[in-house]
Amino acid sequence: MLVLTRRVGESIVIGHDIVVTVLEVRGDVVRVGIEAPRQVPVHRSEIYAQITEANKAAASPDAAAVAALFQGAKPVKGAKPAPGSDPQ
Repeated sequence: MLVLTRRVGESIVIGHDIVVTVLEVRGDVVRVGIEAPRQVPVHRSEIYAQITEANKAAASPDAAAVAALFQGAKPVKGAKPAPGSDPQ
C-alpha cells in the first residue's frame, strides 16, 4: 500500500486518467473527489462488497432451482443428472 500525505486541494493521479482530490477535512472525516472516465466504476468499499455478493448469488442458483428447471425434461443419453434432481 502506498501511503501519501495530502492537504485540502491537493490531488493524487492514478494511471493517466484518474484524479483523487482532497476536498475537505473535518476532524477524522475526509471528503475526497474522484475524477474518472465513465467506464471506470467507482464505489465505496462496502457498496462494492454488496455488489460482489449479489453477483455471486445471482450466478449460483440453489439446487432446488436447478432441479425445478430439469424436472420433466427428457434425460440426455450418457449425461449425469443435475444436482438435486431425481435420477431415473
